[in-house]
Amino acid sequence: MRIVFMGTPDFAVPTLEALIGAGHELAAVVTQPDKPKGRGKAVLMTPVKERALECGIPVYQPKRVREPEFLDVLRKLNPDVIVVVAFGQILPREILTLPPFGCVNVHASLLPKYRGAAPIQWAVIDGETVSGVTTMQMNEGLDTGDILEQEEISLDPEETGGSLFEKLASLGGKMILSTLKGLEDGSIIPRAQGEMTTPYAKMLTKAMGEIDWSMDAASIERLVRGLNPWPSAYTYVNGKTLKIWKARVEAGEAGNEPGQVRVTKDRLLVETGNGVLSILELQLEGKKRMEAAAFLRGFSIETGRKFGRS
Repeated sequence: MRIVFMGTPDFAVPTLEALIGAGHELAAVVTQPDKPKGRGKAVLMTPVKERALECGIPVYQPKRVREPEFLDVLRKLNPDVIVVVAFGQILPREILTLPPFGCVNVHASLLPKYRGAAPIQWAVIDGETVSGVTTMQMNEGLDTGDILEQEEISLDPEETGGSLFEKLASLGGKMILSTLKGLEDGSIIPRAQGEMTTPYAKMLTKAMGEIDWSMDAASIERLVRGLNPWPSAYTYVNGKTLKIWKARVEAGEAGNEPGQVRVTKDRLLVETGNGVLSILELQLEGKKRMEAAAFLRGFSIETGRKFGRS
């Protein structure tokens, strides 16, 4: 098939690579404009752009895909289908109806669950035991189009946002090939989504990572995993940011104020609103990530101190 691919972040790259590897004709790649990043504000290419250029595929970066000039470009490209993966712009009706096979989206949830920008992380934070990928025929709604195919995977008890990201990105790359084949030979029958049974998977922010120690220990532990590696869960000690990378819920009930610390020779325990959390890996502002035992050998912290804003 002749394809225009629309995508931007790392998550979209395996799908692009799958399309290239399967011998589809990639007429063009459309991605978000390059943006300055990091302390030096160097302008970096999006991961999708970088991979497309390596493969010699023409790249377009319109600020707004609904601009008449870009719509003319898209019409001249004349794709059979547009494949969309985490692109970052809402597509207007003019684009959705342009290709004969429409616009097919690869979404990292089992729709209609977790519509929105961050379905992977919210599945972990909410304690889901399964997740998966949906390929969808896009419409003008937000992740509301007809389902084409779905595949489910089980979440590991120690699943993080990062590990689930990798699994679903790889799965999406495999599924797009099956979906396009089914559309082309007519074997796929689109089916309407039902009602959404989970909250909208809103975009992540750094502020979300600040730990509220009045929450129960299990919820905090899931937050730590869901926000790993970005934006990460964190608290404060002596006015410095302390990132929590890995934790475990301990048996027994909390007996002191939420956020209060208990220290043994090599263990760092924190009281919560319900239960106790053992901190396994952490990172103090300006320092490297380390295990709790190593942290306690180099940082003086006494039982009774409270984590959080002072």
